Amino acid sequence: MSMDMTTVGDTGLLDTLQHEVAVFARRAEQTRLGGVGQVRNSMDRAAYLLLNRLDKEGPMGVKALAASMGIDSSTVTRQVAPLVDTGLVKRTSHPEDGRAVVLQLSPRGQTRLEEVRSSRRQLMAELTHDWAPEERETFCALLTRFNGALSARTASQGLPQTETSPAS
Repeated sequence: MSMDMTTVGDTGLLDTLQHEVAVFARRAEQTRLGGVGQVRNSMDRAAYLLLNRLDKEGPMGVKALAASMGIDSSTVTRQVAPLVDTGLVKRTSHPEDGRAVVLQLSPRGQTRLEEVRSSRRQLMAELTHDWAPEERETFCALLTRFNGALSARTASQGLPQTETSPAS
């Protein structure tokens, strides 16, 4: 596929798209899309994604967690340390190999993750309150597809990834 995929007709649309993505990124970082209420902005993106992944996939080692998130093991180690220190994640022995350590969402981590999810769901509901259900579904599908394309491009270039899929 050619690097120049634009035509005269879609240059303006692509300019608008790149601008809106830049504005979205800035606003998302400003608000951290943290949610509403007392838990607003109370969990950074890395922590949320790690806790969410452990919740969805269960206990796993650092290497497996890093691989499932598409990031480096050293990044996971660095990001999980404060989660262990605050009791949101616990290190336990691997059930089949007692020498290996697995990371597991603690009960406190599960509770905290659900608080943040609930707050973020409320924010998404507020931001899209006047959207039809089909519009929400379409936006979600297109955003998922866009993130997948970014992830695939990053992987194909051998660059470290910093975000994960919706299952994260």
